[in-house]
Amino acid sequence: MARSSGIAASARGLGLHDHVCWSYDDGDGFRRRAREFLAEGLALGQRVEYIADDSADRLAADLRKNADLGQALRAGAARVVAARDLYPPDAVIEPAEQVAAYAAATEKALSDGYTGLRVAIDVTGLARKPRQREAFARYEHLIDQYMTTRPFAALCGYHRPELGEHTVAELACLHPTTNSRTAPFRLYASTDGEYSAELAGELDLMGAELFPLALRRTRPSARRGRVLLDAARVSFVDHRSLIALDDHAREHGTTVVLRTGLSTPARVIAALQLRSVRAEAAG
Repeated sequence: MARSSGIAASARGLGLHDHVCWSYDDGDGFRRRAREFLAEGLALGQRVEYIADDSADRLAADLRKNADLGQALRAGAARVVAARDLYPPDAVIEPAEQVAAYAAATEKALSDGYTGLRVAIDVTGLARKPRQREAFARYEHLIDQYMTTRPFAALCGYHRPELGEHTVAELACLHPTTNSRTAPFRLYASTDGEYSAELAGELDLMGAELFPLALRRTRPSARRGRVLLDAARVSFVDHRSLIALDDHAREHGTTVVLRTGLSTPARVIAALQLRSVRAEAAG
């Protein structure tokens, strides 16, 4: 099962399992992308939901700008939810409970004859404060893992002027697909059960602070006694990132294996005498 991974220019062309971070500067821009994303979900047979910080009536009026979404609202294939009806102000979500709620909604959509569930949600209000971000970042990785096996897709909206570039980067790097270039790398769930997670992009000085934070928040689980990372999409790895992987491995009593097509990581690991991380050639 393939999923999109990369930098997106639009919310089109995405499948049943895709997970997109969409940072935006103005609300109209996000609303257009949400309609694109949800309309294509309808075409794929998914039930769709639109969740944002506005009244349900206004959200419904916004969806009706697209004829197919307007029809879906009348038929019950689309629904809108005011974010304030789901989350109180300054809410700190419980990651596992949030995943369970979307899992239940996905299974309900399947039992009702849809091919899955697709949600466009503005999550700005759940990421404003450090405690919120800590919980929400963990949730982003857990829901991404869920998406690798079940037909749930999501477009997560982040208002850049309100949150700031750094906060957007913290969360964008946990999505396989994003429109933001603020994070030089992406760490996300793998569709291949052999791997603990996938890495893409560049692990360089720009991500020196961000990468250890992403590792701590995602905590990729060990497979057969090691954390195996699919790094075939990584184009550069610096020594700081390898040290971060070694530190993470030692903290969790495991070994991190970076499977990559690059030859330099193995040489740097040997030069630095790192004991808890190693590189393998990607097949």
